[in-house]
Amino acid sequence: MPPLTHRFRAIDVLRGLTLALMIVVNMQIGPGKSYVPLLHTPWDGLTPTDVVFPTFMFVVGAALSFTLGKYAALGNAAVLRKVATRTALIFLCGYLLYWFPFFATDAGGHWGLTPISETRVFGVLQRIAIGYGVGSLIVYYGGRAGASVFSVVALLGYWALLHAFGDYSMLGNAEIEFDKWVLGEGHMYHGEGVAFDPEGILSTIPAIVNTLAGYLAASYVRDKGTHRSTIVRLMLWGAVCIGLSLCWNIALPINKKIWTSSFVLCTVGIDLVVLAILIRVVPQDQERRWTWFFEVFGRNTLAIYLLAELGQIILQITPMGQSTLYEWLWAVGFAPWAGDKPGSLLYAVAYMLGCWVVAYAMDRKRIYIKL
Repeated sequence: MPPLTHRFRAIDVLRGLTLALMIVVNMQIGPGKSYVPLLHTPWDGLTPTDVVFPTFMFVVGAALSFTLGKYAALGNAAVLRKVATRTALIFLCGYLLYWFPFFATDAGGHWGLTPISETRVFGVLQRIAIGYGVGSLIVYYGGRAGASVFSVVALLGYWALLHAFGDYSMLGNAEIEFDKWVLGEGHMYHGEGVAFDPEGILSTIPAIVNTLAGYLAASYVRDKGTHRSTIVRLMLWGAVCIGLSLCWNIALPINKKIWTSSFVLCTVGIDLVVLAILIRVVPQDQERRWTWFFEVFGRNTLAIYLLAELGQIILQITPMGQSTLYEWLWAVGFAPWAGDKPGSLLYAVAYMLGCWVVAYAMDRKRIYIKL
């Protein structure tokens, strides 16, 4: 059986690859100026970009198979404390990210604290936090059986809620109504032109399944090793999940923005196939080669993601003529010589590489921030 570090590395590579893609897709200029595969689908359907976030959730779950056992040796109280602390910290970082820069000017040009009543509560880091926290507790107390049962109940139960309390449109789904009732429109995302949160409360339930799927897959690899039969089984399970999702899509559309159950099955299937491929192609320890780039990202994933998002926000709120520094850099530094869409891609890749340099410097100094 290949050494355990090899499997750790495959997960590190997947985590680093996912982070790199998250930064690239988040830095796209927008429709008409970016390649369609690098943008989220407007509603139903799936683009490569739509797979990135659920893959992040999957990797969080995969890491649980290696870390949770260490916590268990400390006793129940220590496990609960560690899980609760990390969950709260990640959630708080996500919340503060949406509140940043904390101060704004009013119509009269006076500075004041941005009202908390207008700050978005849920988001990407918040969903990761909940997926990690709830997933950890399910796995710790219920094991693989508990994770499997929860996954089936969550996917079918969420489908039932969507069917019983609305439709599958943006303005008519149960997700938006529940968020308005619990959070209020002021605490929701408004990037769609209306108060609608793609990382809302109800859709976080099926998102937890992405985390549990990562745990189950990594646990299986830990038990069975990286033999060819293991890789084949992962790919077969992935194909089955994708096939079932396509059948389910007839009744429940694959939709990232309300994170439908069919979307979960489809993305889990894709992640199983990708994990199997990486286990096969990631070289052994003495043959670092191309994996090193992604490993650097994979060792400080959440910290670098937070840095990347913070930098993007600063670019977007900094005025530059009639535009923002974010669009000005693309319009002046990339679009004139590369074209709109290639320029958007190159701009995003350059920004991602800048984030990688920070990650590399941290890795060289062995600075690892575990949120």
